[in-house]
Amino acid sequence: MTTTAPAAGPVRRLAGTLHRRPRLQLSLLLSAPLAWLALAYLGSLTVLFLSAFWTTDSFTSNVVKIWNTDNFTALFTTDVYRQVALRSIGVALAVTALCVLIAFPIAFYTARIANPKRRPLLVVAILTPLWASYLVKAYAWRLILAQGGLLDWALKPLGLEGPGYGLTATVLVLTYLWLPYMILPIHAGLEQLPDSLLDASADLGARTGRTFRSVVLPMILPSIAAGSVFTFSLSLGDYIAVQIVGGKTQLIGNLIYSNITLDLPLAAALGTVPVVVIVLYLLAVRRTGALSSL
Repeated sequence: MTTTAPAAGPVRRLAGTLHRRPRLQLSLLLSAPLAWLALAYLGSLTVLFLSAFWTTDSFTSNVVKIWNTDNFTALFTTDVYRQVALRSIGVALAVTALCVLIAFPIAFYTARIANPKRRPLLVVAILTPLWASYLVKAYAWRLILAQGGLLDWALKPLGLEGPGYGLTATVLVLTYLWLPYMILPIHAGLEQLPDSLLDASADLGARTGRTFRSVVLPMILPSIAAGSVFTFSLSLGDYIAVQIVGGKTQLIGNLIYSNITLDLPLAAALGTVPVVVIVLYLLAVRRTGALSSL
């Protein structure tokens, strides 16, 4: 007497199909996150861009879905908007440059000089400020930079005083807030730097400065660019720090925030500025190979 094997169920047939077609399996695994990315992220950016072509009723402040380019015309023809955009880009570049200058010696010590057993503790110490509340850190700096505050007290014996609230204070606070995002990529890049290259440079008679320019800097340039993606983009879009310590300074972030309730389409048009700038910045950074270091 012969018996026949039971027919494979739908689950088993599906499993067999996925096993034979790994690309289909990968596509199904990525379908949910890609759909979320398309709907939640790219979809919101699309709505942002489209709403920038609408207008606002000057009497009721309601959004009127009449298509026009008045908001973008205002961006390019109004001096205030151009100045704020250029100032915001300048602040983001200044914060990035300061982060590089401060982060490199710290990362060099943690990656090349410190005892290997202590390096994980140093990395944790670098990450510790990120665990504190953004607002707590920003308001702490407000107390430090206040007239008669801690910075004035420390500089008073030298006959100096702190910068107070304003553009300089904004750059200082943003540099403090985003510095760990620059230290960590540089630390990783220096940690991967082969000792043999440094030894070869020394054997060939290169001094410290020449070794840094010809060996170290080219090797860690992608790491610096990778860190700059965070410091530049986070500084360009920030609007809270400038409200806390910026005084009368206006940046693109708080200009967008102030127009959300008054003129939403204009705020959307202003919001496209940092998006476009960051996309152009990413395209420039991509040439350095930094995106593979993120």
